[in-house]
Amino acid sequence: MSSRTARAETLRDRCDKIRAEEEQLREGGGKAGQERQHKLGRLVARERIARLLDRDAKFFEIGLWAAYKMYEQWGRVPAAGAVAGIGNVANVPCMIVANDATVKAGAFFPQTVKKLIRAQRIAFENNLPLIYLVDSAGVFLPMQDEIFPDEDDFGRIFRNNSVISAAGIPQFAAIMGNCVAGGAYLPVLCDKILMTEGSGLYLAGPSLVKAAIGQIVDQEELGGAKMHSEISGTVDFYEKNDEDCLEKLRSLVALLPEANEKYATPRGKDAAKPGDAFYDLISLDGHKNYDARDLLAPIIDADSLDEYKADYGKTLVTAYARVGGHAVGIVASQRLQVRTKTEGIQMGGVIYSDSADKAARFVMDCNQAGLPILFFQDVTGFMVGKAAEQSGIIRSGAKLVNAVSNSIVPKITIVVGGSFGAGNYALCGKAYDPRFILAWPNARYAVMGAAQASDTVFSILARAKERGDKKAAPGELEELRAKVKANYEEQTDIRYGAARGWIDAIIQPHETRDVLTGLLRYVSRPPAKGRFHTGVIQV
Repeated sequence: MSSRTARAETLRDRCDKIRAEEEQLREGGGKAGQERQHKLGRLVARERIARLLDRDAKFFEIGLWAAYKMYEQWGRVPAAGAVAGIGNVANVPCMIVANDATVKAGAFFPQTVKKLIRAQRIAFENNLPLIYLVDSAGVFLPMQDEIFPDEDDFGRIFRNNSVISAAGIPQFAAIMGNCVAGGAYLPVLCDKILMTEGSGLYLAGPSLVKAAIGQIVDQEELGGAKMHSEISGTVDFYEKNDEDCLEKLRSLVALLPEANEKYATPRGKDAAKPGDAFYDLISLDGHKNYDARDLLAPIIDADSLDEYKADYGKTLVTAYARVGGHAVGIVASQRLQVRTKTEGIQMGGVIYSDSADKAARFVMDCNQAGLPILFFQDVTGFMVGKAAEQSGIIRSGAKLVNAVSNSIVPKITIVVGGSFGAGNYALCGKAYDPRFILAWPNARYAVMGAAQASDTVFSILARAKERGDKKAAPGELEELRAKVKANYEEQTDIRYGAARGWIDAIIQPHETRDVLTGLLRYVSRPPAKGRFHTGVIQV
C-alpha cells in the first residue's frame, strides 16, 4: 500500500468530526446574528439559558441535530432555530425551550414544531416544569402548509400547553423579543408570563393590522410590554431587560414546593420593617389610607416580594413572598387611591372588575404551584354603579369567588380593617374555608359600613312607623336613627364576631409575622393519608 493512500477514518475521527459539527450548530446564526441580537440589547438563546441555570448546572440538550440539512433551499437552519433541554433552575430540574432569534428570526419550521412537541412530551411524562424563552417571528410562511394544519403541527403545541396545565405541571413563559400571530397563544396558555421592555406580543403586527383593517398603530401601543402590563393585563411581570427577566424567572421557580426546602429564607432573617410600624400606618377608625406594600413590609421576609401584575387591577395587591422562610401567595386590599390607563381614578379598598380578574387568576396560579395563600382584608366591597355593571363586575366577582371556593391550597385570612359585604366572600371570609381566620383589634365585620347600613335600616323602620296609626315626632325619628347606628356599630365590632366564631383569634398587629410563621408551619404539614383499617376484630 502506498504511503500516500488516505488513512481510513477511525471511530475517534468520526467522534471528533461530530463534536466539531455540534460546536458549529451551537453557534446558531453565527457571529453576525449574535451581534445583531446584542445591538438590540438582548442575549442570544444559549446565553439566556446559561444565566437561567444554577451555577455549574449541567444542561442535557435534546434535538441539537433537528433540521440538519433539511431546508437548504432556505439557507441553514441550525438546531431548527431553537434550543431545548433539561437543567436545574433553583435546584429544580426543568425543561427549557428557547427560540434562537439568530436563526431566521426564530421562525418555526416543521422540525422546530416537532422539536418543541417532543420537549413538551418529555416534560409531561417526567413531570418537569417547563420554561419557554420566547423570541420568535412565528411560522415560516413559505412552508406554512407543512407547519400549520395537522395533528402533530403548530396547533398541537397549544393543545399541549393546555393539557400540561390541567395536569398541574408548572409552565413559565418569558417573552424576550417577538411573539406574534398564532405563537402568541403559547405564553398566554402558561401559568406565569414575563415580558421585557421592547418586546412585542400580538396576533397581528402593525403592518398586517394596517393591511387588514387600515389602522395605523405602532408596535408598543399595539402589543408592547407596558400595554400588556398596564392595559390588557395579559403580562404578569414587566421586566426592563433580559438579565432582570431571567433573575425573576429563577425567583419564581424557587417558589415551587420542591425548591422550598433548599431555598427557604433562614429562620432568623428579619422583615424589612418592625411590627410597631403598623400603629403609625393604620388608624382605628379605618379612614386613613395606606399602601398595602407598607402593610406587608413588617410581615414578609426582607426582599422577598415579587408582585404579580403590579400595574393592573391595582386595588388588590397580589404577590409572591416568604414569611419566616415559607413561600406564600398574598392577596391584599390596597387602600390607596389608584389611577388606571382605562378607567382613571379607582378608590382604595374597593374591588373593581380588573382587580377581581387579576386576583382570580392569581389564586388559580397559587393552586397550580402549591403555594399557601394569605388574604389581607381591608375591603369595603365591590364597585357599584352603571360603569361598574357595564364592566361586568358581577361576572368578575363571581370568577374570583369561584376560584377561592375551589382553591385546595391552605388559606389564611387576616382582617386588618374592614370586611364588608361580598368583599368578605371574595377575600376568603369564614364561609370559604380558610385554615385560620384572624383579625386585628380594629377590624370591623358587616354586610356594609355602619353609616350606610344604619341609614338604610333607619329608612326601613321610619317608613314602617309612618305607615302606622300614629305619626312619629321628629325627635323620635332622630332617637331611632341613633339607636339603629349604635346597634349596628356594636355588631361591627370584631369582638361581636369573635364571640360568634366568625374568627379564630384577635391578634396584636405587631405579633402578626410571628403568628403567621407558626401557622404556616402547621398548614405545610403533609395531608393525612386515610385508609380503611379496623385492626383485628372477630368476624
